[in-house]
Amino acid sequence: MRTTITALLLLPATALAASSFDGTWKLRPDSLKVTGKPDVFVITDGMYTCSSCVPQIKVKADGTDQKVTGHPYYDMVNVKILSPTSIERTDTKAGKPAISITYTVSADGKTLSGKFIDNTGAKTATGSFTETRVAAGPAGGHAMSGSWLATGLADGNDAALTYHYAMTPDAFSMKWNGQHYDAKFDGGQYPVAGDPGHTKVMLKKVDDNTVDETDYRMGKVTDEIHLAAAKDGKSVEVTDKDVQHGQTTSFTLDRQQ
Repeated sequence: MRTTITALLLLPATALAASSFDGTWKLRPDSLKVTGKPDVFVITDGMYTCSSCVPQIKVKADGTDQKVTGHPYYDMVNVKILSPTSIERTDTKAGKPAISITYTVSADGKTLSGKFIDNTGAKTATGSFTETRVAAGPAGGHAMSGSWLATGLADGNDAALTYHYAMTPDAFSMKWNGQHYDAKFDGGQYPVAGDPGHTKVMLKKVDDNTVDETDYRMGKVTDEIHLAAAKDGKSVEVTDKDVQHGQTTSFTLDRQQ
């Protein structure tokens, strides 16, 4: 699960005209909603398949590192079956840990709970989430097999949930956990510094309270993100359309300062 990571950079004092975006924000976990195509996993005959991953992943579920290609944040996937209802997937890139998720299926088979450890930022981000089953997996497969749609973010630490924004008449700055960009509203693509996936962003100012962001990775559009700041300055509504995976994630950020 990937959402927008944005932030406040130091700007000259003359450029810091007050904007409804300026400040520190924290994601409200119970506000997160996901619609669109489900996550699809199958674990059978000792193999793990993620057909909703782009590109698809099919590796041995034997607890060893398996090479994959075409993924910006990892080049190895390790899937370990912990029990008939639980697995652990660990992704690494260039030998360094990226993201690890432990999945557990409820006793009735209807809910998938996940706990994640994200090392793609400056600090380790952690949290948990839930997904609801929307289709069964093949007969004889691991309990996790099937189609799932995320239903919420249960919690997260400050590294996972805290964002910073700033906007001037001609630029927008954003930062999350050591990753940041400072992009002008000129139609150009600007790199996200510190991002191991090498994301580039293009920004459009709709009005003083609304910004549209387009993300690019590996030369392709990956996300279309709509940021709408409340006029009272207390919240920002974020809608992230994941073009590659066919999912749309929305959530609310609450002002911290």
